[in-house]
Amino acid sequence: MSRIDDLLIAALRALPPKPADGARQADKKAYSEAMSARIAVALASELRGRGMNETRPAQPGVLGLSGAERRLAGGIGAKKVDVTWATEESGLLLGVSIKTINFRDGRSKNYQKNLTNRRGDMLAEALTLHRRFPYAVVAGFLFLDIGASSDATQKRKSTFANAFPRLRLFTGRQDPAGRDEQFERLYLVLVDASPRRPVFECYHVSDAKVQIALADVMDELVGLVAERSFDFYEADDGIVHRV
Repeated sequence: MSRIDDLLIAALRALPPKPADGARQADKKAYSEAMSARIAVALASELRGRGMNETRPAQPGVLGLSGAERRLAGGIGAKKVDVTWATEESGLLLGVSIKTINFRDGRSKNYQKNLTNRRGDMLAEALTLHRRFPYAVVAGFLFLDIGASSDATQKRKSTFANAFPRLRLFTGRQDPAGRDEQFERLYLVLVDASPRRPVFECYHVSDAKVQIALADVMDELVGLVAERSFDFYEADDGIVHRV
């Protein structure tokens, strides 16, 4: 396994026990927030290891007294961003939005209900960041509980299968003058967050059949950042170097 695989597995193992689908909303919300926070720390640690030394969030002491996520001024308001690499000379270079869907809806017994809401939240983040930082690379990760791949009925596909056509329009932003609500890259991660043996599968939202290694995802994001900031950085074997 790659370093990012190890980091993500460690983050998932450190989660508290997952509440039942019928648990209090406050308990489910706390669990989802904990998952997002731990995943953010894992991704940021990987990026710092790839030359993005100022990437947040980090544990206290890694980047000074506080390594909390950044609150950035955006094009339509300030926004806390899950993972960021920003420098004084360039501003925001990379932003990563992390969202999760962990619980079945009580009435429908599937995960579909929250899909539209999560998509809306993510697109709002891409929009406000690109309005302020058009050259920034903005990536998104939507983590779906493993049950979302098996909640199909005779009348509808699984939530996992339905997520791809609902998200693929909002990835692949190639030009800094492109659509602000579109991500440079957008990924779906199917996850079983069992503390004993967590497992996950990563997919680009344009292809539901081909899994992507997280190390390759990180390579791609590093390359995109260097491409957008070619006067200052270049990428070599998935690591950013100052020119």
